[in-house]
Amino acid sequence: MTASQTRTAAQMVAEAKGRVENLTPLQVASELAGGRPLLVDLREPEERAQTGIIPGAVAAPRGMLEFYADPASPYHREGFDPARRTILYCASGGRSALAAAALGQLGYARVAHLDGGFKAWSADGRDVESE
Repeated sequence: MTASQTRTAAQMVAEAKGRVENLTPLQVASELAGGRPLLVDLREPEERAQTGIIPGAVAAPRGMLEFYADPASPYHREGFDPARRTILYCASGGRSALAAAALGQLGYARVAHLDGGFKAWSADGRDVESE
């Protein structure tokens, strides 16, 4: 890739947000109340310990997501299923947008992310619990 073809991280996130389903805190709360989506917290353990988590979320740090999500991986985790509705979040929505695009490449057709991330969830006054 030449210098003229490179992108910034912000450009990559913007492109990913254009390809994935972006949800508001209200939409995520509605889905959690009405069904059983897999809610995945992509933040690092230190971030979760400092700020808490969205109730019901499972931890999958961004660096391990594809390995946890791939049924053929020796690191695959129960609960991750390409047919299941999956909602990802991080601190502010960048990592989760990129991760949602990556899961789409793994065959996850019902994947979305919380636009604005945990910060948007908290600012909206939504429930948070300690990890």
